[in-house]
Amino acid sequence: MPRPAPPPIATVDDVLRRALHEDLGEAGDLTSNALIDEDEPLTGRIVARAPGTIAGLEAGLRVFDLAGGRVDATQLVTDGESVRAETVLAEVEGSARTILTGERSGLNLLGHLSGIATATRALVDAVAGTNARVADTRKTTPGLRALEKYAVRCGGGTNHRFGLGDAVMIKDNHIAASSSIADAVARARAAIGHTVVVEVEVDRLDQIGEAVKSGADVIMLDNMGPEQLREAVEMIGGRTVTEASGSITISTVAEIAATGVDIISVGWITHSAPRLDVALDVL
Repeated sequence: MPRPAPPPIATVDDVLRRALHEDLGEAGDLTSNALIDEDEPLTGRIVARAPGTIAGLEAGLRVFDLAGGRVDATQLVTDGESVRAETVLAEVEGSARTILTGERSGLNLLGHLSGIATATRALVDAVAGTNARVADTRKTTPGLRALEKYAVRCGGGTNHRFGLGDAVMIKDNHIAASSSIADAVARARAAIGHTVVVEVEVDRLDQIGEAVKSGADVIMLDNMGPEQLREAVEMIGGRTVTEASGSITISTVAEIAATGVDIISVGWITHSAPRLDVALDVL
């Protein structure tokens, strides 16, 4: 799989600067500054303690460039690569103060993003052999959306809309505020350009006919079980893209994919994926 395009460096730097400021405050690293001479060198390795799929390694190493001292970092794996436990991901050499000061911020980001990539990879592998694609949602950590969606791509998943300005998604509350699905879609079409995708969320089979006739491009089938999903896909008959969403787990995703849906969107891969255990070992 080709490596996904990483987020812009300015986005990465903004996240890391905020992380460093949060960690250092106004006094700086009291421990390292007290115990370590300014010119003392250090060599270390960043290691994955558990098996997983890596995302954010370059971003995690970037922290040392922003932490103030000279550090040379060598990546030994690339984002999107799956590794075994105790795999050395990178080597760092340079200012001991800088390495120890930036360590936690860098590892926090690397572990979090690699956890997302690992969870995504597990879902992607589970639906292999079907036509379904695993996608994320907008349920991301505030300020980290670009990086978290990048991690999903590193895990082999695809991105749903990035933000509210990317596409129209008419959800249950929008429908409740309109007179009908058809009315909501018509009003959306009148307000947007012809290139903008319109998606409608339904949670009942009796809403599907209206959603298809309204001209929606995508129909999200929310919190439906496998039998309902099969019936919904048959009713839609390829006239729109179909998306399953809600309460999807690693143990249910294969059965959901087998119903014939095109997209399976999963919020927990960004908001609740367990972090991958990564550490800095000093040599």
